[in-house]
Amino acid sequence: MATLSPLLKQATPVLAERGEGVYLYDTEGRRHLDFTAGIGVTNTGHCHPRVVEAAQKQVGTLIHGQYTTVMHEPLLRLVDALGDVLPDGLDSLFFLNSGSEAVEASIRLARHATGRQNIVVFHGSFHGRTMGAAALTTAGTKFRAGIGPLMPGAAIAPFPQAYRYGWDEEEATRFALRELDYLLVTASPASDTAAFVVEPVLGEGGYIPAPPAFLEGLRERADRHGILLIMDEVQTGFGRTGRFWGHQHAAARPDVLITAKGLASGFPLSAIAAPTALMEKARPGSQGGTYGGNAVACAAALATLQVIDEEGLVANAERQGARLNDGLRKVAADHPEIGDVRGLGLMQASEFTGPDGEPDAAAAQRAHQAAAEHGLLLLTCGAYGNVVRMIPPLIVTDAQVDDALALWSRAVADAVG
Repeated sequence: MATLSPLLKQATPVLAERGEGVYLYDTEGRRHLDFTAGIGVTNTGHCHPRVVEAAQKQVGTLIHGQYTTVMHEPLLRLVDALGDVLPDGLDSLFFLNSGSEAVEASIRLARHATGRQNIVVFHGSFHGRTMGAAALTTAGTKFRAGIGPLMPGAAIAPFPQAYRYGWDEEEATRFALRELDYLLVTASPASDTAAFVVEPVLGEGGYIPAPPAFLEGLRERADRHGILLIMDEVQTGFGRTGRFWGHQHAAARPDVLITAKGLASGFPLSAIAAPTALMEKARPGSQGGTYGGNAVACAAALATLQVIDEEGLVANAERQGARLNDGLRKVAADHPEIGDVRGLGLMQASEFTGPDGEPDAAAAQRAHQAAAEHGLLLLTCGAYGNVVRMIPPLIVTDAQVDDALALWSRAVADAVG
């Protein structure tokens, strides 16, 4: 008899049987309001009819057309469709299966293109669990402990976590950029630095938006030193933050963009995008893979793009995100145990802290579990596990946001008294 690895712990007690829109239904028929979206994956909701139809049709014609062996139409059409939403100049794409793989492909490209080794990431980053990506991940020791030596060449700079430092956003940004400059003349010389890799909003690190001035400061330094700026949009892309790409809240264009999660509404698919002139600097044979650009996943991604456009989901994410943030702040106003509420679009978080300002993971876990008992599925994050995040599908309505807020208010009251 085989079992799942004992390390695979569920965040909620739900045994899901089916999903529909913003809801999951368990094997006992109970409905759960899913504000996890598969960790920001089902942006179009569970089993959107257009996505289901596209995948079913593709399964009946071609499931696997390995794209370094043969080419297939879903992949070519997806490349064209992504060209309409990618930032200007990012006109060359390489497809993979997961966010971690895409991160590692971007690092390989950066090192080939620049002839430099070092990669600068930022405190609280999450870029994946594979060995190279784990070396770039600082969202918590659980992602990197006990597996060393890690990939060399990773340098870590501060991220402007204003609440953690007890500063305002402007002061935190000045500090982070000043420390990055110091890093470039100490631990990672600019002449040896291939890329900055940054999330527009820290994901596992606590749902902390990067201030526009910080991303713009990275762009300026990248230009000054000949360093590539890589935006990890695995969680922030495809409308999640109320812009199609999370970095579009700032005036900072990326040299390389990484996307996954919401790209195909639940089918495994990821990609990196870069200018053709940059992508051409990758060495022959350095890009490939058996399942990257899978035909069914590409068909689902095409349908996902159509749904996002035709149903106005990016604008809905912005509007519903503001509604959700406002409601979370009202709950926090009644409960001093919630020290901070923050987010962009439908990527919102509540951070639990004690009277002394120290992280209170126990309160966050109680609120998280109480929410599940009330039928609201959420996730925690942050280095201390004291942040509860809300990531509903982008199709969420006013009424569903209000339902979630009512359940959250009850859960917090149950958790902290």
